[in-house]
Amino acid sequence: MGVFTTATGRRSRSLKSILGGIAVVGASALVLSGCAPAETEEPAGPTEQLSLKIGTILPQSGALAFLGPPEEAGVALAVQEINEADLGITVEAVYRDSGDTTTDTATVSVTDLLSQDVSAIVGAASSGVSFTVIDQIVAAGVVQFSPANTSPDFTTYDDDNLYWRTAPSDLLQGEVLGNLIAEDGAATLGMLVLNDAYGTGLAGALAATFEAAGGEVVAEELFNEGDTSFDAQVSALTAAAPDAIAVITFDQAKVVVPALVGAGYPGSQLYFVDGNLADYSADFEAGLVEGAKGTLPGLDIATLGNFQERLLEVDPELTEFSYAAESYDAVILLALAALAAGSTEGADIAAKLQEVSGGSGDGEKATDFASAAAIILDGGVVDYDGVSGPVTFDENGDPTEATIGVYQYNADNTFSRIN
Repeated sequence: MGVFTTATGRRSRSLKSILGGIAVVGASALVLSGCAPAETEEPAGPTEQLSLKIGTILPQSGALAFLGPPEEAGVALAVQEINEADLGITVEAVYRDSGDTTTDTATVSVTDLLSQDVSAIVGAASSGVSFTVIDQIVAAGVVQFSPANTSPDFTTYDDDNLYWRTAPSDLLQGEVLGNLIAEDGAATLGMLVLNDAYGTGLAGALAATFEAAGGEVVAEELFNEGDTSFDAQVSALTAAAPDAIAVITFDQAKVVVPALVGAGYPGSQLYFVDGNLADYSADFEAGLVEGAKGTLPGLDIATLGNFQERLLEVDPELTEFSYAAESYDAVILLALAALAAGSTEGADIAAKLQEVSGGSGDGEKATDFASAAAIILDGGVVDYDGVSGPVTFDENGDPTEATIGVYQYNADNTFSRIN
């Protein structure tokens, strides 16, 4: 089975050149007839250097803490490259923790960031966490831009056009995972599901696809964030003896996966998702999940030129790279939208995000900030295609094109992309 890509909608973008922070304007000239001076052309881009302040609420603690380092590295790399380009805008990032839904860390962080007059907040990674702060951010007129929220509920949320994401809805990941499990020959499926917007949304999409392919969901066991015992869920799942079990969790997988295997369920018949597809070489006994598979939105980072090396220059300690590209693109798109709007007001940036992503369908392609900014500053419309993919937002702030990778676990409990 190949890489799964889908396209469902549209939006647009703009960019172009500046030198030393001064926008290029048309030269004045004399009209020979009467020697009247010609009118000076309007600048194509902003005449002043914009200063964009963004905050982040990414997981430095909690059940998704393993995603924090790559996401923050993606933000930091984008900020560094935008500022080095010196093309009409500089960006400052303020990093804060999102925690998870068992704490009020995200609310505290958002309150702090809003007091610092940020124009946009990148995060959270968890859909459940984002739902706890989205109203607060929207009420402040600030853009919320998540690199990893996948709950389908955001698509129609009343957000005043201020909520955006570079991660696709789990309607897509659920479809890919459901077809993968069916094509692997499973006729029955069990699911262990985190009881929040992310878990139940993904489980619903997965079940619908698997059943449409002729399979049967024979067990669905829910648990809540903060739970420490999964004995009842493990017993129910193993008693149902499904051909496959989808583990829809965050880092609770470190507990439930060994418990499932210890109860006699084959590790090779487990399926992971983006919330828990991680390197378990330091956590599991060798071979525990060898052959298990999982899905993760985004392109294969190994195919993205030197992007991984650039991330490692920012954070040499990185071992995970999930959602780094989506975080990087979020910051690039925010800066391009501010440049296109000539403003760092949240509503003005939001009004240009679909455009700079290529949603209008008539922008000039660019794949890096410098060339994209040059298009805007020359008075053009840009269509930025990022390291996470084409992006191309629809009217709801969702990417209309996305790729879901399929991965398989090795004997050392690391994973490799297979499709």
